[in-house]
Amino acid sequence: MISTILGAYGISAECKIDQLTSGLINKTWKVSDGDNQYILQQINHQVFKKPYDIAANIRMVDDYLKEHAPQYLFVAPISTAQGEEIFYLKEEGYFRLFPFIKRSHTINVVSSAEQAFEAAFHFGKFTRLLAGFDAKKLHTAIPDFHNLSLRYRQFEEALKGGNSDRIKQSKSLIEAIKKQSDIVAEFEKIKKNNQVKLRVTHHDTKISNVLFDENGKGICVIDLDTIMPGYFISDVGDMFRTYLSPANEEVKDFNTIDVRDDFFRAIVQGYVSTMGTELTEEERQLILYSGKFIVYMQAMRFLADYCNNDVYYGARYEDQNFVRAGNQIQLLKILTDKTEILQKIVSEESQHC
Repeated sequence: MISTILGAYGISAECKIDQLTSGLINKTWKVSDGDNQYILQQINHQVFKKPYDIAANIRMVDDYLKEHAPQYLFVAPISTAQGEEIFYLKEEGYFRLFPFIKRSHTINVVSSAEQAFEAAFHFGKFTRLLAGFDAKKLHTAIPDFHNLSLRYRQFEEALKGGNSDRIKQSKSLIEAIKKQSDIVAEFEKIKKNNQVKLRVTHHDTKISNVLFDENGKGICVIDLDTIMPGYFISDVGDMFRTYLSPANEEVKDFNTIDVRDDFFRAIVQGYVSTMGTELTEEERQLILYSGKFIVYMQAMRFLADYCNNDVYYGARYEDQNFVRAGNQIQLLKILTDKTEILQKIVSEESQHC
């Protein structure tokens, strides 16, 4: 299979192939052909149902950056010998080939505030460089991906038609979600506020989607399938959700969940410093909200899936999504409890820009 795909790019079947990941989204391989190295990726078209729309998004962004920010490293796919951006192999699916950036690496877990700063800086830089691009031209890779209002309605539907035993078990978590419904009301206001701009947004700002150099400095952002029109709260909020706590969403011991103030400051500093005046005053006021927005939505999605018998996320053990929901509700509680401290950090960092 792989030799057929590589042949479409004119790469010898004698090359070295190492599988890097076999995740829930895309399968990835590193291809070494003499001095040339590539990343081969299979697109999960169960998640990304319109692969050619994703290819079109990446092409539009690449064209814009080549014209307006030619110095920026944008890792775009390599075309096949026939000039195709995606290679389709019957019964196997859709594949893309990217250049491998030498002396670069990714990390899976944020271990320092410096790493958090670098990631936030580069996700902010990506959005700022595309500030002049009309985000509405982009295709929506995953419809309603961060539509909090829809997620809340789906949550309510799960409580009506889901597993009654699991719903009873989840009573305290359900109450915690409902008590924070003001987060949904705020989202509705954001959608009507023209000072919160519709932007080219990455939508998946986990640390592994940043390339780092040998000195630990960020190079650029990668994994561009989720580029869509969106609000900055999606990118900043996802960084807060995945960088702030030393414990991830799978941890059962909720006492290990925390919000590290220095990591929070690093994210705000990195993002605000590179966005500069591109970030409106109204958006700056929503920086802390962005964390609550994403964590709340994820908690709600985990809990809805649990009540629906794990049909979306699946579960490796009986109560995994119940645990995940409780974990995220605990993270949300800490974020909320520390509002005064964290908002002070936002104010201090905003004054510097």
